[in-house]
Amino acid sequence: MRDGGRLAAAIEVLEEIETRHRPVRLALKAWGDASRYAGAKDRAFVSGLVLDVLRRRRSLAWRMGEETVRAAALGALRFLWDWPLERVAGAAGEEPHGPGPLNEAERTALTHPRDLADAPPAVQGDYPDWLDASFARAFGDDRAAEGEALSHRAPVDLRVNLLKTDPHRALKALQPLHAEPVEVLETALRMPALDPTARSGAVEAIPQFSKGWFEVQDLGSQLAASAAGEVKGKQVLDLCAGGGGKTLALAGAMGNTGQIYAYDADARRLADTIRRGERAGVRNLQVRSPVNPEPLKGLEGKMDVVFLDAPCSGTGSWRRHPDTKWRLTPETLARRIADQDQVLDDGAAFVKPGGRLVYVTCSILPEEDEDRVAAFRERHPEFQVRPATDDPKLADRLTPDGFLRLTPRTSGTDGFFVAVLEKPR
Repeated sequence: MRDGGRLAAAIEVLEEIETRHRPVRLALKAWGDASRYAGAKDRAFVSGLVLDVLRRRRSLAWRMGEETVRAAALGALRFLWDWPLERVAGAAGEEPHGPGPLNEAERTALTHPRDLADAPPAVQGDYPDWLDASFARAFGDDRAAEGEALSHRAPVDLRVNLLKTDPHRALKALQPLHAEPVEVLETALRMPALDPTARSGAVEAIPQFSKGWFEVQDLGSQLAASAAGEVKGKQVLDLCAGGGGKTLALAGAMGNTGQIYAYDADARRLADTIRRGERAGVRNLQVRSPVNPEPLKGLEGKMDVVFLDAPCSGTGSWRRHPDTKWRLTPETLARRIADQDQVLDDGAAFVKPGGRLVYVTCSILPEEDEDRVAAFRERHPEFQVRPATDDPKLADRLTPDGFLRLTPRTSGTDGFFVAVLEKPR
């Protein structure tokens, strides 16, 4: 495919997402299934352009002075990918596959775009207007910059599995993918974000991946798991285990001592936890499935650590899932808040005296973070807030209340919130 056909395909996918409200993953798959002629580079181009447009939909519309997906796609090529004007014009007007020649207004906007500095914070930060008050609570005058950082492409982070190897050997195995150590966490490695049109290196193709040496896991997620503290020899319950990313991180820190229990309300998600646990060499894992009656019976009041990776809006993961920020609604947020309150109450019942409740969200919204902890403590005043980390490298990421807040702008991670609550002896 030439530039014109690729551009037209990206616009087609974006229109499908906008008009039919389809998740980007499904829209790209549908296009790929219908376009067998498209090669790997074509698919990487279309996917990269679609995702970059979704990351910066509002700021692109502002600079172009037009709200259409066509304008946003043209703007992305000019302002994000640094294409010269004539290359953009050539792609648009390419016969017979381009989306159509540039009109005069488009040429003017691509040559002299509106100044983004004049835009409101929600436009500069590429997030919906209705979230501006929440961003202002969390970040104040820095909210536009925080939103802008959530609009960048994300790197690929890996967690070294200490049950199978060590960071030095893992780094050597990953040399073909240019992985680098991450200073803040010994077991974390990072591969930089690639050019949007490039195919990413497949971690799964490295033989040591199949041997369980490392897992793909965002650095913020790894840091959230580390907030559980010293877990060797302890009884640990991961109450919202999902696919098992943080379960395996906790298991790795436990060194196959003690016992870790994994539970999720969706039994289907636990299938990955079992498979991944076997590959990682975890021998102290018990999966408690909701398909069984009373799956958590006998654990009440006996856990040293109850880890709650709560269901949330996912606002902290917008770099990786940019379409979700435009699908999020106040009604969805209200449902997630109710889920979080329920999960916190459920988790409290399993914490033993002297044990810890670790509350985690991949959200940057105070309504899902500080507000939920405050509401929980009103219902359970016996739980006391403890600093979410004692690592001096993360001291500046602690809020005045002792919570850990991570964002792409301040930590180079996805957005995460972590609170540690201790039940007195």
